[in-house]
Amino acid sequence: MPHRTRRTERVDELLKQEIARVIRELKDPRVGFATVMDVRTSPDLRHARVYVSVLGEESEKQETIAALGRARGFVRARVGEEISLKYLPELHFELDRTLERAARIEELLEDLPPEPEDGVAGTGEDD
Repeated sequence: MPHRTRRTERVDELLKQEIARVIRELKDPRVGFATVMDVRTSPDLRHARVYVSVLGEESEKQETIAALGRARGFVRARVGEEISLKYLPELHFELDRTLERAARIEELLEDLPPEPEDGVAGTGEDD
């Protein structure tokens, strides 16, 4: 993972807030319940990956990401009106799968066999 600086972290948070605000204003019904979860800019601040969580089926999620991709010029222009950066990064929208991964991990943990009550795991050797 590239080294994150305080500047890029501040830019990421500022972009996250402004992009979320602009997305809430979009009138496109395909955007639906999209929530900006994170923004990660490249070290040179030329590109920003915008991770979006979307409720619904996989097809609805893909449709939302496609709609955001088509609206990225509009979103970028609106964000640029509010943020003064030397260069506003190109926006790239992606699905945030963090919640899905967390649910899968939880599912796997529930499937593990219970630990012995005495808290001591066997050594694998016969006594």
